[in-house]
Amino acid sequence: MKDADVSKQIQQMIKFIRQEAEEKANEISVTAEEEFNIEKLQLLEAEKKKIKQEYERKSKQIDVRRKIEYSMQLNASRIKVLQAQDDTVNSMKEASRKALSRLANDKKVYRKLLRDLILQGLVRMREPSVIIRCRESDKKIIESLIEECKKDYMDKMRLQQPPRITIDERVYLPPPKNGNAADSLEPFCNGGVVMASEDGKIVLENTLDARLDVIFRHKLPEIRKRLLG
Repeated sequence: MKDADVSKQIQQMIKFIRQEAEEKANEISVTAEEEFNIEKLQLLEAEKKKIKQEYERKSKQIDVRRKIEYSMQLNASRIKVLQAQDDTVNSMKEASRKALSRLANDKKVYRKLLRDLILQGLVRMREPSVIIRCRESDKKIIESLIEECKKDYMDKMRLQQPPRITIDERVYLPPPKNGNAADSLEPFCNGGVVMASEDGKIVLENTLDARLDVIFRHKLPEIRKRLLG
């Protein structure tokens, strides 16, 4: 084979190898580009997912804070409403107490009221011997009512033997509030009686203040309902 033919053949082989190398290089480059794009897309999606999760986390935190603030404001409003209701009820109660304190000024009305309270106590207790505790200022009125109450009790209960009624002269119920000491914490009584069995096992508080407290306890739901309108 001539040198020129050998040289030509060698050049063809070199060209073929170079072309194959270039094709392989292009193939590697395309593959690398594809892998880079895939990895870049994966990183982008991961970052987007991370940002979305962070947004959702912060959004939930804001929502929780809003709910807490709303709940606190709602509770504060409820407390204010309840406080206003309590203030109104207490004002009504205090006004009622003041009205009760004026009952004793009408001797005729107050005497009948004491008679009814004592008779009611006798009927409820049904004891053969009863001790009455009253205000010192009411002692004379109650003394004048004892025989009348005995008779009324016997008629009402159809008894032959009257109960024994005595007034506790050792301890008296406290006087009413002084008009200049409305906020005083001293005990007070606007009238009425406390009755007890002779052995002290049964005690019936039938004072005007105790009756007022009972009425307010029973009527409180109705009062609150009316206040809420």
